[in-house]
Amino acid sequence: MDLPSQVENFKHQLSAVENSNTSTLKKSQEAIMLCRDLLSGLKQDIKQNSFNTIADEIGFFKETKQIPLSNLIYHLEIYAFESLFLKATEKMQQKLLEKAQNKAHRFFIEHLDFMNYIEQGQTHLDAHYFTRNHSNHLSVMQAQDYFFDVDFNTSHDLLLGKINAFKRFSRYLANHSTLNRSSIYQKETQLKWTSSKVALTELIYALYHSRVFNYGNSDIKDIAMVLQNSFNFELGDFYKTYSDIRGRKNDRTKFLDELSIALTSEMERRDS
Repeated sequence: MDLPSQVENFKHQLSAVENSNTSTLKKSQEAIMLCRDLLSGLKQDIKQNSFNTIADEIGFFKETKQIPLSNLIYHLEIYAFESLFLKATEKMQQKLLEKAQNKAHRFFIEHLDFMNYIEQGQTHLDAHYFTRNHSNHLSVMQAQDYFFDVDFNTSHDLLLGKINAFKRFSRYLANHSTLNRSSIYQKETQLKWTSSKVALTELIYALYHSRVFNYGNSDIKDIAMVLQNSFNFELGDFYKTYSDIRGRKNDRTKFLDELSIALTSEMERRDS
């Protein structure tokens, strides 16, 4: 198996699935299949071919295998969560969110030492953590978890995959919680955006590039979704709208300029 090309092909396929217009459950189903297919191929390759060096074995279990493994765990968690969430009442949905967030938090606390080892870039225990010579020390994870096989696992590769997946899943839950609160707020208020699609797109991109949400770590799609839900307004293809705005020869920030003028004028009126 040509590992680099297989992994790159997997990344392209997974990206296409995750960015498709299908439901979250459908996306996760397809992603899970992709991850399992690649892991099966990697497993067969490892059985047929031995590693040339300890460094090669560490690199495989610490890096290469993590790509499909962490994505598998991530999408399994999403599928399990959304399967319950979509059937729950509004009150129950909030409880499910809190339960999932608490589960992830407890997991991080339980494995804090190993997380610090990875995040600090330490490597002195890699031969112990990421080679199969020490795979008899598997007490850190339950064997029934995810894609476990004693011949295809080290003592900590599954744990690393779960840590990477849960970090991403925690961000997913945080965004889900924001959208859920936005949906509840929307039901309690009737704010409706009555300016143009172009104007709202200007505002979204200004907020995004000003890095005012999550210390600059927010995704523009998340900002757009929250504002659409909050203001009861359908933006459509806001990427294309932004492209049209960039194509303007003059007044590229027309709406933002109008906001500034309106506020300044009101302050000056009150001062006079």
